[in-house]
Amino acid sequence: MHTLHVELGSRAYPIHIGGGLIDQAELMVPFIQGEKVAVVTNGTVAPLYLKRMTAGLSADGLDVVSIVLPDGESYKNWETLNRVYDGLLDARCDRQTTLVALGGGVIGDLAGFAAATYQRGIPYIQVPTTLLAQVDSSVGGKTAINHPSGKNMIGAFHQPRAVLADVSTLATLPERELRAGLAEVIKHGLLRDIGFFEWIESNIAGLLARDRAALVYAVQRSCEIKAQIVGLDERETGARALLNLGHTFGHAIETAMGYGAWLHGEAVAAGMVMAADLSRRLGSLSVADVRRVVSLLERAGLPVCARGLRATRFIDLMRVDKKAAAGKIRFVLLERMGSAVIRGDVPQEALRATLDAYI
Repeated sequence: MHTLHVELGSRAYPIHIGGGLIDQAELMVPFIQGEKVAVVTNGTVAPLYLKRMTAGLSADGLDVVSIVLPDGESYKNWETLNRVYDGLLDARCDRQTTLVALGGGVIGDLAGFAAATYQRGIPYIQVPTTLLAQVDSSVGGKTAINHPSGKNMIGAFHQPRAVLADVSTLATLPERELRAGLAEVIKHGLLRDIGFFEWIESNIAGLLARDRAALVYAVQRSCEIKAQIVGLDERETGARALLNLGHTFGHAIETAMGYGAWLHGEAVAAGMVMAADLSRRLGSLSVADVRRVVSLLERAGLPVCARGLRATRFIDLMRVDKKAAAGKIRFVLLERMGSAVIRGDVPQEALRATLDAYI
């Protein structure tokens, strides 16, 4: 097992990475407040891992409540959030209850938001079961639900007490979900560490084949990069926005297509290509650099464009992005491979040229 730490002073917490962690209740017990635990999961994950987790917690003398939600991005909304509140209230959960988010990014975001707001805040633990959640959404304390006008527009910053990334859960992950998770892995190398990006280029076949050592390193290095940035900028007032490389475009794709039509990682992949192309048009990258980004994403089996969308509608959706300021779109672009920058001075003609090429 590898352990990293997100350094946030009194809110610092560990990220444990390894195999079989779901069965090790002793890793969670030190971070559980009170004697009651509410495990929030979904109908896909519950048959695979819920009993294993609750058995260990119950054996430690804890009172365990299970809340099972429907699976999918389309359920990341107020109605499903209320189902979590209903479950907590029905079980008479109080401020001493610890919530455990067992599942992928949707469960982590939604359950984390429930923890941030139930009785003005209760502690929670992230147990991500998808690659995307393990390398990205479970770390950093961003919690949210979607709004019809924009993704993740309603939420709160609420840091977990601990993160347990059990890579053995990736053995049951559908192929499409695995590939979507690789988009966020590639993103971390592209925005912060060209050496890691080169490692992914050399090891993409092993990652797709679910080689345990390769997956552990991919999760570990991604979490190291994200933890470092979050430690510098917890509430995204500056550097943390760099982690949104590909997301301004990607969130617009998800909203335009309808939540769930594209997986988040798929939309981010196409968004990274647009960000790379726009960076080229602004003089930061070469044609060869863009081709390199496209090649790696294609080798990972990810989409590199989003055909059939109207540019005017796309731009309107990007203006709803959380990084926008005074109605002006701010983009995370690349000043070079392995180094991202935030820019709010993108000429409209350059943006329209990129959109014409890729949507």
